[in-house]
Amino acid sequence: VISGGRSAGARVACRTATELGARAVLALSFPLHPPGRPEKSRAAELLGAGVPTLVVQGGNDPFGRPAEFPDGPHELVEVPHGDHGFAVPKRAGLTQDEAVAVVTDAVARWAGGLA
Repeated sequence: VISGGRSAGARVACRTATELGARAVLALSFPLHPPGRPEKSRAAELLGAGVPTLVVQGGNDPFGRPAEFPDGPHELVEVPHGDHGFAVPKRAGLTQDEAVAVVTDAVARWAGGLA
């Protein structure tokens, strides 16, 4: 079982993974901190998942850009120019379909490696 969620659901998945017996956690758009409030870090929830964790994060996510994430046992994949919902602006040089492919390809590769 892979426990997962997006945004607040990703926080819940991290907090409950070991209790639920999950093999891993998929955290989409993990809200590392409230927008504009990096001092209110939620990194402990991510770092405490206790199982292999994949974080897929938009490069422009106001809840935490990839460069803000702490080093840790998790794997981090960036959706270039993506916001909290992985939407990319038209000027990004990356289409929305390509952004979705970054997410799905990363998840498939990571999940396939868990065996």
